[in-house]
Amino acid sequence: MADISPNLLADLPKVAEEQVAPGELDARLKGAREPFVIRGLAADWPLVRAGLENSAAARDYLVAHGRDRQFPVNIGQPGGGDRLFYDHAMKINFRMATGPLDAILDGIGANEDKPDAPVIYLSSIDMGDYFDGLREANNLPLGDRKPIESIWIGTRTRIAAHNDVPDNVAVCAVGRRRFTLFPPEQMANLYPGPLESTPAGRPVSMVDLRDPDFEAYPRARAALAAAQIAELEPGDAVFVPSLWWHHVEGLSPFNILVNYWWRDVPGFLGKPEDALFHAILAIRDLPEADKAQWEAIFDHYVFHNSPEVMSHLPAGARGILAPLTSETAGQIRAKLLRGLSR
Repeated sequence: MADISPNLLADLPKVAEEQVAPGELDARLKGAREPFVIRGLAADWPLVRAGLENSAAARDYLVAHGRDRQFPVNIGQPGGGDRLFYDHAMKINFRMATGPLDAILDGIGANEDKPDAPVIYLSSIDMGDYFDGLREANNLPLGDRKPIESIWIGTRTRIAAHNDVPDNVAVCAVGRRRFTLFPPEQMANLYPGPLESTPAGRPVSMVDLRDPDFEAYPRARAALAAAQIAELEPGDAVFVPSLWWHHVEGLSPFNILVNYWWRDVPGFLGKPEDALFHAILAIRDLPEADKAQWEAIFDHYVFHNSPEVMSHLPAGARGILAPLTSETAGQIRAKLLRGLSR
């Protein structure tokens, strides 16, 4: 494979752009499995217009809608760079604090022009819980979906490549954002870090995309060969499908992102990541011969799940082998709770 150029991100192919009016977004997202960019989707948002005036106007707009409560914030070290990650001892390289929104935003404003400014980052703040009227004034028409609506506010930041289980529409509201996206099958080539100690709740790639160490992570070349990039201006949006890995950079001195997470599955279904943790607990360290048997069992009941799994049983006797309902999902949860509490 040819060497990646020093300016590797600029050389990556661009995520496809589509012309989608806000009223057409719901239909376009149904069954979508590939990322795409929509220019100007949120250009009419008051938050976007405030940010185009200047960053201070955007901060004033947020404060006007912020509730009188403590906001969680991540704070890096002065001169520590913009990457929220691990230190050399594999400890998280930032601290978490809380404070009133106006004080946090004043701190961002005071550090906006300093080259050694610490990262100050409000991450995944629930817009309904922490703001009054913000999500109503700045929203996307997503049909009957009930998404998690989050806002991300901060200085220049780099968030290591990671994936999320829900589908995601991310809107660059203020500043500029760069998304570098990788298909799910590139997971091993991105060298995921620990499952249970992460900078943001999901395993992250150990590869620094700004300066990749191909000696330590040689398969990262293959991941980059499959990557796509999306450069977003205020009002632009990108669709990130479920389980696509994405490295996210806030490129301006002050940046705001609004994102919408949802799953197009019944709400009673469990979380796949919970099943992964349970499988590690119950199966991963078994003898190889036993694991092979359990792999066949999982293929039979879960991954292949052909009609032959239950067709020989009377319709009223299929239990949880039949398509799940809220009732049978509850039965599974109760059984798991009993087993895990022993």
